[in-house]
Parts: sequence; structure tokens; C-alpha cells
Amino acid sequence: PKSIYEIEGAEDVAIEVNSFSKYAGFTGVRLGWTVIPSALKFKDGTPVKQDFNRVMTTAFNGASNIVQAGGLACLDDEGLAEINILIDYYLENANILRETMEELGFVVHGGTDAPYIFVELPESMGGSWDAFSSILEQTQVVTIPGAGFGPGGEGFLRLSAFAPRDSVLEACKRFKETLKSE
Repeated sequence: PKSIYEIEGAEDVAIEVNSFSKYAGFTGVRLGWTVIPSALKFKDGTPVKQDFNRVMTTAFNGASNIVQAGGLACLDDEGLAEINILIDYYLENANILRETMEELGFVVHGGTDAPYIFVELPESMGGSWDAFSSILEQTQVVTIPGAGFGPGGEGFLRLSAFAPRDSVLEACKRFKETLKSE
């Protein structure tokens, strides 16, 4: 589902938070939305959206007009069509990265519905920081150490598909020339 509310009963238990950051390439702009259904209530029956509105209007003055105009442009027919083209482009980049790492013998996760690929590291590569350093030195390709995402990320590298196609292809070529999983 694209929304938690496509799941039956979610409006009674869920708050949806999303942003234009990854979806529309608005990283750094910090524009998003929160959906709090009227049906969502605290134990005493008070609507959650009442308190949320109070907290948000006290702590936040809102996005600038130009940022809001950009967000609205993303949601018109032309904007949505452009976003779909971008999503397809980056998912193809993810597919290229995923297939390359699989060809090299790595176990990978992701890259099918999101532009990130998590690569399981063999023990021989050391931890994620050691693998990051080694890969950077050998290939001149920047990866992301899994440890940066907390203890559960140790033993993984994250690859991002947010790059021009020629950069992704060059990175994969370099990986193939230097990396082999054990």
C-alpha cells in the first residue's frame, strides 16, 4: 500500500507521516505532511489531532511560501508524472546496483521498492567501517557503513541509487574489478 490507510482499521490506530524528500527529490527542503484521522482518539475519547495541532502550531511556523508552491507543483498532474519518471529512473539504478552485488556473490536486501541496497558483508571484510574504508580506497566509490544506522546496521553497507546513471554504471564497473565476496 502507498498509505497506511489502505489497510482496514488503520484510521483507528495509525498516524501517517510522509515527506517530499525522497518521493519528489526535495531533500533538504523539509516539506512533508502528517495525516491524523478524526477517528483516532486518546483513551479518554479526546481526538489526537486536537493535541497534535496544538503542539505543531506552537512549535512550528510552517514552510515558506516558495516551498509550499513547490510541494503543490509536485501534486498536480505534470508534477506527479515527473515524479513517476524519477522513481522509475532511481529504481532502475537500484536494480543495477543490486544485480552487480549479487553477481559478486553478496547477499543483498532492498533495492526493489526503495532506492537503497543493503549489502551483507562477509566477516573477512571486517566491520562496516573497515569495509567502507577498503572499498573507498580500492574503488574510489563512496558507500555508507551500516553501523551509521545503529547496532543493527553493523555488518552491512548501504548503497544509494540517487546518482546519475553513468555514475552508477561506473561504480558497478569498479566493484566488479575489485570486489569478490567470500
